[in-house]
Amino acid sequence: MLRELDFNEISDGKFYQSQDMVRADCGGCKGCSSCCRGMGSSIVLDPLDVHRIASGLGKSFDELLASHLELQVVDGIILPNLKMTGPGEACTFLNDQGRCSIHPLRPGICRIFPLGRYYDGTGFQYFLQVHECPKPNKSKVKIRKWIDTPDVRRYETYISDWHYYLKGLQEKAAASEGPEMVKTLSMSVLTAFYVRPFRTDQDFYEQFYQRLEKERLNNK
Repeated sequence: MLRELDFNEISDGKFYQSQDMVRADCGGCKGCSSCCRGMGSSIVLDPLDVHRIASGLGKSFDELLASHLELQVVDGIILPNLKMTGPGEACTFLNDQGRCSIHPLRPGICRIFPLGRYYDGTGFQYFLQVHECPKPNKSKVKIRKWIDTPDVRRYETYISDWHYYLKGLQEKAAASEGPEMVKTLSMSVLTAFYVRPFRTDQDFYEQFYQRLEKERLNNK
């Protein structure tokens, strides 16, 4: 999601890599669920996010859309995001105790919070969002441990490649003269990377890059 922000106002003014230590550990949150409420449509899901949730819960993408996800236009391309509901606009995966009911399967944006990603044109770096989490006195933690994802280097390469692939499609959609191009690109992305499930008995990244290469050829 493209945003125009003053970096120095929202962060501690530093960039981080996955091997760096950063003061982000909230100590298990201890009953706080502020970051799971009132987020609107901002928790946009990448293909690995949906694959984790769908395979972990044994549900199809369509079944998730009927309950926990919704589709929104993100910078010109239709993508899925976590749905917020109820008086407090809570994530639908938040349980009665204010805890995440799918914590082992949680999306990448949730995993890195209160960190964010800054894309520099070729890759990305992490930064600490200093106003987003109300918990005081956070502890230092190594970022690769905090995001709790196997094979972090491979994961980060995937995140970067997905971001820049989408950015290219979004620029193509913005340059088009009518809604048909936007619809065509969106349906292509949704079908190839979300609706059609990834096999659980095969490596996700290998499957992803096979589809990515095919879609790049189709969208030339």
